[in-house]
Amino acid sequence: MSWFVQQSNLEGLLQRHVKMAAEIKNLDTDLQMLVYENYNKFISATDTIKRMNTNIVGMEANMDQLLSKITSVQSKSDTVNTSLFDKRENIEKLHRTRNLLRKVQFIYDLPTRLNKCIKTEAYADAIRFFTGAKPIFEAYGDTSFQDCKKASEEAMDLAKLYSDSEPIEARAEAVVLLKQLNFPVDNLKSNLLEKLEDCLLNFQNEPTQASIGDISKTFRAYLIIFPDSERRLIELAQALFSNRYETVRENLKKRIPSTDLLAMLRSLWEDATAIDEVIPEAALPAFSLETTRDIIRQHIATAFLHLQSEISEALVRTHSTSNEKLEESQLQTAMETSKIKVSQGCIDLLQEFHHLIDGNIELLVKLRDLIIDWVQEGFQDFFQKLDGHFHVLSGRSKKKTQESTMDSVQIDKVPTVLVLMLAQLCVYIEQTTVPKVTEELASSFFGGGARSYEYGPPFVPGEICRLYHSSGEKFLHHYINMKTQKISKLVNKRFTTPVWIKHKEPREVNMFVDLLLLEINGVVSEVKQILPGIVRRHRHSDSTGSTTSSRSNPMREDMLNRSNTHRARSQFLENHLAKLFEQKMEIFTKVEYTQESVISTVLKLCLKSLQEFVRLQTFNRSGFQQIQLDMEFLKTSLKEFVDDEAAVSFLLKEVNNAAHERCLDPIPLEPPILDKLINAKLAKIKEENPSMR
Repeated sequence: MSWFVQQSNLEGLLQRHVKMAAEIKNLDTDLQMLVYENYNKFISATDTIKRMNTNIVGMEANMDQLLSKITSVQSKSDTVNTSLFDKRENIEKLHRTRNLLRKVQFIYDLPTRLNKCIKTEAYADAIRFFTGAKPIFEAYGDTSFQDCKKASEEAMDLAKLYSDSEPIEARAEAVVLLKQLNFPVDNLKSNLLEKLEDCLLNFQNEPTQASIGDISKTFRAYLIIFPDSERRLIELAQALFSNRYETVRENLKKRIPSTDLLAMLRSLWEDATAIDEVIPEAALPAFSLETTRDIIRQHIATAFLHLQSEISEALVRTHSTSNEKLEESQLQTAMETSKIKVSQGCIDLLQEFHHLIDGNIELLVKLRDLIIDWVQEGFQDFFQKLDGHFHVLSGRSKKKTQESTMDSVQIDKVPTVLVLMLAQLCVYIEQTTVPKVTEELASSFFGGGARSYEYGPPFVPGEICRLYHSSGEKFLHHYINMKTQKISKLVNKRFTTPVWIKHKEPREVNMFVDLLLLEINGVVSEVKQILPGIVRRHRHSDSTGSTTSSRSNPMREDMLNRSNTHRARSQFLENHLAKLFEQKMEIFTKVEYTQESVISTVLKLCLKSLQEFVRLQTFNRSGFQQIQLDMEFLKTSLKEFVDDEAAVSFLLKEVNNAAHERCLDPIPLEPPILDKLINAKLAKIKEENPSMR
């Protein structure tokens, strides 16, 4: 401190003083608190000592009194013990003799007791009595108690008998009792397990004859009887449910309603749960979940196959009747029936599948997302397979299929009307069915997502629409090609059969024209019943430089030149030169799904084919005039079939020009003669068909 005083100034000393004063005050306060605490403890200890002193006062006198009493009791006890010592040994000896006599009496009464228990079916008491006496029989059964042992064993032999008519619980109890008697029960094991297998077989074949509760009790009893047979019982339980689920699979081959399938699955799930309480090691719920998963997927796939088969049958029925003469409304009815079969069939399937996700079965709740994915995948696959099936029916695909309805269609004899129906059906599916199915899936089958994202969405309506749009166009073009090829064969026969260079002078329109018009009428009849029509547009005028609708102008030109073959050929060359400066006419346009478009396209292709066949022949004057007469009659007859008269007139004129070019002496018929022959043909047609105007 002296060093601190020397080293510090006044201010430092004052600060040190203040600090030390505060420390002293704190120490004083702590000391006071410590004194107060010790004082309180001292007061409490004083009070405790006072209470102890009060309680101990008088205890010493009580202890002395207690000691004197204990000494008195001990002396009296010694006196009694001394006086009764001789009699005690005699009493204990008599007591042992009495117990021995009771046991002997029990042994002699045992046969009677056993018979009484057997009569009252108290087998457990009989076993207990016999087991209790067994040590005595083993020790003295060959001497004193020989008769009792023999009578008891005879009674127990009766107890060892069992009956198959007894309930399984009674038999289980009996086997347990037999085990207590050390009776060999292994020979019963195989017999009883065979009985169990027969019982399970009867339950599988006739489930109404037994309940799953009885089966559950049976399993429980067998576990009690034969604890070491658990593995065998597990195999039997798994085999039972495997066979029952296999029966459900067999039923799926026939189309069954979803409600019936749900009833079967609900019953199986409840039964599996009941058996699982007895034998959890069999893992029946897990097995049921996996099997139900496969069954529902098979049910969904089977439903789509049945729908495809129904649609195919409807189309095949049309094929089987299309070769016959159909009434005007039959094709239209068949078309509407096919549309309804596709659209309503899809809606019915959606309603059926809706039961699967609305079911209150715990099993289906676990599979809900999978079911939604399977339904969406099913529609995607269904529409794709249906498109492929349409191609098989149309003859455009040679793919082999397993359905009998597909095999029944002979590819080389596919009717054209079936192809046209397929084209229109594709349009209907694209524009009506797919949007309707998409809407229903979005409203009722939302969720899913159980499949991996790498596979993409299960149902892609845009892809299906593009597929059917493309297929519809292919079928429409295929129909046009089939009709055109058929007519081309007729045209080929017409132009390859006669010798045109020696053709005689024309006297009437050739029969080929009648056959051609008959084929065109067939096309018109089919198209008008299947494809929609449009409001007829204003007919094209003949203002284009490439065509003319009147016979007068070309006839006048031909009349001016018919006197001289050279001049006629010069005029023909002038016409070809004039084409270079004429307005270009678009003959072949995009085919639309309308009556007018298809009919016009078929006619244009046929006339173009006719033109090409004409270019391959060489005509004399009469042959050229026959072509002129036939084309002129066709111009009049084809007006009622087409909307684009200008294009048809142009193609007919091209046929005439081709014949003119290939003719050795191209002098046409005079207009009066041409009109006379055409009018004669029209009159003949009216005479043969009075109904025609």
